[in-house]
Amino acid sequence: MTRLPAAEIRHAVRLGLEEDLGQGDVTTAALFPKPVPARAEIVAQQPLVVAGLAAAIQTFLTVDPTLTLTIVRRDGEQAKNGEPILRIRGDGRSILQAERVALNFLQHLSGVATLTYRFCRAVKGRSVNIMDTRKTLPGWRAIQKWAVSLGGGVNHRISLGDGVLIKDNHLALLRRSPQAVRAACRLAKAHAPSKMPIIVETESLSEVRQAIAGKADIILLDNMTPAMVRRAVALIKGRAAIEVSGGITMKNVRTMAAAGIDRISIGALTHSAPAAALSLVMTRAGRQR
Repeated sequence: MTRLPAAEIRHAVRLGLEEDLGQGDVTTAALFPKPVPARAEIVAQQPLVVAGLAAAIQTFLTVDPTLTLTIVRRDGEQAKNGEPILRIRGDGRSILQAERVALNFLQHLSGVATLTYRFCRAVKGRSVNIMDTRKTLPGWRAIQKWAVSLGGGVNHRISLGDGVLIKDNHLALLRRSPQAVRAACRLAKAHAPSKMPIIVETESLSEVRQAIAGKADIILLDNMTPAMVRRAVALIKGRAAIEVSGGITMKNVRTMAAAGIDRISIGALTHSAPAAALSLVMTRAGRQR
């Protein structure tokens, strides 16, 4: 999902401003009854991959279309500590009213993109994709997955209708069969839309063997140690693509990538990415012309 999710951004900005500004800004109204010429910069306070700038710009211009915005670093570009991302000029009251919502987008999404970039850099030189999951904030999935792609990651399923992924709780409902993984793969191949790849989650080498017998297209090795992953790779012998998930950290991701797998899916990219450190610095400007 490298495209800009423009409709989703507009919707999220509208909700964010309704939440934050729906009842007005009593502090700014009390202090500044008249326009206050101002200039501001949003500045990176750590090295980061910029994501969410489009949402920040949408936020400022929704609050006040007369604001003048100068882009210094675009979405997907890297910024150094202390480097400005965006410059804003106009009524300081408008900048204050948009500040928090704009920063919320930039801090969260840049955090997602930056964490993704770090994982991608950790496996550099290996033929493996770093992928996200559906562990996203409700209503923000398209935006968060966009941030993952800006960091160099690859998007997994967008929704439940986007691909067949047989997980542990699907298998739990088939446990009357001792060959539940194999049976699930065959059912999916018989009834799922044609040409849709079948992914099945496995937790043991026995289940890996069943997935092979069921002709799964992608075998997901869930919460396995690097040693178990290597044994599973030897069993599969190229008969299916191999995905690893569960317990992936910066410490073990390269070891996993070296085992001969194709994909690593990491829920933390979206559900646990630390917010990137950015701040808005504002000063009063001379009279506007």
